[in-house]
Amino acid sequence: MGCLAHVRRKFFEAVKYSQTAKGPLKILDQIFHQEKKLASLSSSARMSRRKEFLRPLFEQFWQSLSACTALPKSLLGKAIKYALGQKEAIDKLLEYGAIDISNNTCEQAVKSLVIDRKNFLFSTSVAGADANAIWLTLIESAKANGLDPQKYLTKILTVVPQLGPFPAESELEPYLPWN
Repeated sequence: MGCLAHVRRKFFEAVKYSQTAKGPLKILDQIFHQEKKLASLSSSARMSRRKEFLRPLFEQFWQSLSACTALPKSLLGKAIKYALGQKEAIDKLLEYGAIDISNNTCEQAVKSLVIDRKNFLFSTSVAGADANAIWLTLIESAKANGLDPQKYLTKILTVVPQLGPFPAESELEPYLPWN
């Protein structure tokens, strides 16, 4: 999936130096405005509404990029190149209502861990980084599902080992944070 916030950020920076960037930026702002109205809908309803309301804006955005002329090394040129490079990933957002059009929430959730990663034990190897990613996923998934991460981890670290060395998926499912 792509992130429209990253695309928007590049046009926001470019508009300081090029009035041409205002057109695509305005369309992106309309997309975010429309998406905000869909926030309370179910995933399937959001997907349906995205196709109805956002698809025309996406198409308008892509068309506006083809009408823009900019030097390749300028901020606008870089913004256009970045957006076009993300086109396939961005367009997938219309197909999945459960996915946010921006990954800002995810980035904010991991920001403190990214800043402090040098202090984490085992972060000096790929295996250590994988271990940190697993723990981060468990912690943030617990938070996202309204659980106290410490209580959740204590529970799964106490119960799951008692299931044996190779528990079936059906045995593990009750311990997923959304269950």
